[in-house]
Amino acid sequence: MERFVRRIAPLIIGSAIITGCSSPPAEDATSVEAPAVPTGERIALWENGVPGFEERRDIPEVSEDWWTKQINDPSIHFYPADEALANGTAVLIMPGGGHQELVTTTEGRDVAGWFVERGVTAFVLYYRLAREEDAPWNIEDARQDAERAMRMIRARAEEFSVNPDALGVMGFSAGGELARMTLFSPSVPPEGDGDAFDEGDAAPDFGILVFPGPMAGEIENMGPDTPPILLSTAADDECCSQPTIDIFTALRASGAPAELHVYQEGGHAYNMGEATDLVSLQNWPGTIEEWMIDRGLVNPVAISR
Repeated sequence: MERFVRRIAPLIIGSAIITGCSSPPAEDATSVEAPAVPTGERIALWENGVPGFEERRDIPEVSEDWWTKQINDPSIHFYPADEALANGTAVLIMPGGGHQELVTTTEGRDVAGWFVERGVTAFVLYYRLAREEDAPWNIEDARQDAERAMRMIRARAEEFSVNPDALGVMGFSAGGELARMTLFSPSVPPEGDGDAFDEGDAAPDFGILVFPGPMAGEIENMGPDTPPILLSTAADDECCSQPTIDIFTALRASGAPAELHVYQEGGHAYNMGEATDLVSLQNWPGTIEEWMIDRGLVNPVAISR
């Protein structure tokens, strides 16, 4: 498919304050245990650690239940698509967690497994956490991780068996904020002196924003050449329903291709509908399937099998 090239005058939207919305898995008695998802291959974004912070590379990550913290050596976790169904589309998944932790299960690994079953190669981004206590990182560091990951995947597209012109992003809550910046805001300078990866293109070819928080880049470029965007939220989500609607409003005003789904109820962190008794949210991942089929991003055979 053709790359979406954005050559438009910037639409300026003020940066909002981080709200700290965290996204633990929803708890519900009707929750159905999802099939086990294999562990993805971990690939560090920098071979020797983050430039200027190499001494932090060996500080171990801490994971418990649904979350992971202490991301000092940012990485992507690679989940190759089912070869019989793959058409080259790939997605970089950005879990939420209020920039204090990463919801690496229901907003990371499990989402990757869902895409893989539909022929889409998935990567889960373990990005640096700007609000983790005593961490030296800020939101620009997280943005560098996201952009570095996009460029690395494109540079290694042949190795990963993906189409470099069909690489999108999907973000939940705080991860939705990061995906939003990757989609609409000018790139930030790379860490250190840069290398061959940093010379590549970090712009996504499509975006899926699921109850994204309010934080945005100081400048957002939106217009008819913006890649297609799918947004989803619940009207009773006190944290993130209005920011999601605001993004759609700005996209619509600019003539950008965007689709918005607002569910009457569901609160925050309904994720892929894995832990709710609301049928509409249990079926919401089907909307992703339909949207991707309509844009040639998924082989319909992968859905109908």
